[in-house]
Parts: sequence; structure tokens; C-alpha cells
Amino acid sequence: MYFKPQFLLLEGISAGELIFVFLVVLLFFGSKSIPKMARTLGRGMRQLRDASQQIQDDIKTAAFRDEELDTFASKKKNKPKKK
Repeated sequence: MYFKPQFLLLEGISAGELIFVFLVVLLFFGSKSIPKMARTLGRGMRQLRDASQQIQDDIKTAAFRDEELDTFASKKKNKPKKK
């Protein structure tokens, strides 16, 4: 099986078309606001990545706690009672 990598799913767009789109965006938004928009987009992506990482850490911590509780409960059941 042959895998053909795709660059951002832009298979049918040529370099000339990309330049044209860039120029239209530049004319529409202006050269001063494009860096601000890119900065805002980057911050949003970073916040999304951080939130995703936090959720993954919370899930791992909860799973670890459950595992510890299960281990503790099984040790408590197997422990002989003193009279």
C-alpha cells in the first residue's frame, strides 16, 4: 500500500492560488492586523493544547488513585482480623 502525504489537505491548490489568497487577505485585513490575528490564533492554540494536557493529567491521576484504592481495599480484605 502506498501512502501519499498531503500538505494540509491542499492537494488541488497551486502556489499561485495560495499567493493570490494571501494578497487578498493582506488587502482585506491590512499589514498591521495580520500579526495580531496570528498572535491571537497562536495563543488560542496554546491554551487549547494546555487544556487538553490538563485533562489528560487529570484522567491519569484519577486512574492512578483508583488503582491505589483498589490495592488498598484488597490488602484490607486479605488482612487477618485480630481477636
